[in-house]
Amino acid sequence: MILGFVLLATAILFSGSLSTLLRLFPPAILGVILFLTGAQLALGACDVPKDKGERFVLMVTGALAIWNVGIALVVGVAAFWLNKKGFLRV
Repeated sequence: MILGFVLLATAILFSGSLSTLLRLFPPAILGVILFLTGAQLALGACDVPKDKGERFVLMVTGALAIWNVGIALVVGVAAFWLNKKGFLRV
C-alpha cells in the first residue's frame, strides 16, 4: 500500500517531466521496448508445454490473437479438440 501511494504521488508530481522525457525517444523505440517487455512477461507467466501438438495450439492461438481475438478463440478451441482426439499430427 505504501509503494502504491509513493508511485501515485510520483506520477502526479512528475507527470510533466515524464512526458518531456518520453518525447525524446522515437515512438518506434518505445513500441519495441513495450513489445519486448510484454513478451518477457508472457514467457514468465506460463509454462510452455512439452507436447508438440499442445505447443502448436498455443502458437497458432497466440499468433491469431494478435490479429483477431474471436477467430483465435474459435481456431484455438478447434485445434485443442483436434489435438486431444488425436486428429492433429504435428
